Amino acid sequence: MMDWFPLVFGTFKVLVLGTGMFFAIKWHYDKRKKEKEKENEKKNNETSGP
Repeated sequence: MMDWFPLVFGTFKVLVLGTGMFFAIKWHYDKRKKEKEKENEKKNNETSGP
């Protein structure tokens, strides 16, 4: 009667943890990309002085 619980719970756990890992990796990747763009923009502004 309770044979379905581990299957449903395990599937749900894998989906939730997988989604969480995906968004954690995406967040760090986007953060690094934004920092690099900001750094490049800062360098471009410094070198194109008056």
